[in-house]
Amino acid sequence: MQLTNRQLFFQHVALPSIDTEALEVVKAKGIYLFTDTGEKYIDLVSGVSVSNVGHLHPKVVEAVKNQLDNYMHLMVYGKYIQSPQVKMAALLTENLPASLDSVFFVNSGSEAIEGALKLAKRVTGKTEIVSFNNAYHGSTHGALSVLGNEEMKYAFRPLLPGIRFINFNSIADLNLISENTACVIVEPVQAEAGIILPENGYLKALRKRCDETGTMLVFDEVQMGFGRTGKLFAFENFEVVPDILCLAKGMGGGMPIGAFVSSKKNMAMLTFNPVLGHITTFGGHPVSAAAALASLQVILDENLPEKADRKGKTIEQSLENHKAVAQIRRIGLMLGVELKKEYEASRMVSLLKMNKLIVDQFLFDEQSFRIAPPLTITDEEVDEVIEKVTLSLDQLTVSR
Repeated sequence: MQLTNRQLFFQHVALPSIDTEALEVVKAKGIYLFTDTGEKYIDLVSGVSVSNVGHLHPKVVEAVKNQLDNYMHLMVYGKYIQSPQVKMAALLTENLPASLDSVFFVNSGSEAIEGALKLAKRVTGKTEIVSFNNAYHGSTHGALSVLGNEEMKYAFRPLLPGIRFINFNSIADLNLISENTACVIVEPVQAEAGIILPENGYLKALRKRCDETGTMLVFDEVQMGFGRTGKLFAFENFEVVPDILCLAKGMGGGMPIGAFVSSKKNMAMLTFNPVLGHITTFGGHPVSAAAALASLQVILDENLPEKADRKGKTIEQSLENHKAVAQIRRIGLMLGVELKKEYEASRMVSLLKMNKLIVDQFLFDEQSFRIAPPLTITDEEVDEVIEKVTLSLDQLTVSR
């Protein structure tokens, strides 16, 4: 008897967690996911901010197909001049400050973090790193070392030494950044903490302290980049420019790609003493780079950041006064909906799924759930989402 995909999934795919009710998705288009049983769900997670231009955007699909006709992998990244990488780097840096003019392509957000940490150590000659409580930066050893939650780390110690954690939005804690600090790594908006925004002037104070101590400022925009926050990049909301910018997720339009970006002068430090200071085989894979180029062009051409902010505000205003909602924290089209203490977010997630909406909770905030649909969501689809979320909230209050 031939095993089903579901049976094979649980028998042979190594999983970070078990979801016995996992959907089997057979097609995705725009904001919708379609299952093997013919059900249609609205995706309010976007693959954790990956599908910013929606699933199967025709321009991204066309770019992928066109690149497949030319070539796929050729050689270890950086050895050959490859058009998709070159054009993507050019368009990306055209839309960044002048000090962020050199792009090192990798495969994922965790890899971008790893590269950024190495670059900061190499440029400064220092080893201490400052990160934040409730920060998420990935699961590889270096990225895990700067993750601000012990529950996810203790089983894998020892990790990198010389890591110090401070509290987000605490001006007093900035004094813990010293002349021995190579870099401070921070999410300009803390995502997995539940969409925690910097308070007025906080990131500017952080930038000032880094300048005073000769410390590099690393922004992790893996989840918040590429239009999610109402600007192309989150740091633009706060008028603070990092020394190193980490990107991934929404970068590839659904294809795997990441990057860390800094100045050409800084990046040159990875080319000597030792040579090949950072290297990757598949970083900037030409098919992924072609998809990233098309996706970025769509974001720019369709003015998706501005539209995202307007649509996010509509959702916020429609839900914030519901009797089950304690507060909504929002930037752009990323919302953290915090429920009042008498209601369980896990129960809400189940009700939303029953009503054909896919959401998830935050890693470090069990009382909230996220709403982060593709930025291409239409006004009519926004209305549908509001209707279904409101219905689910009503059911939550009745079922208690």
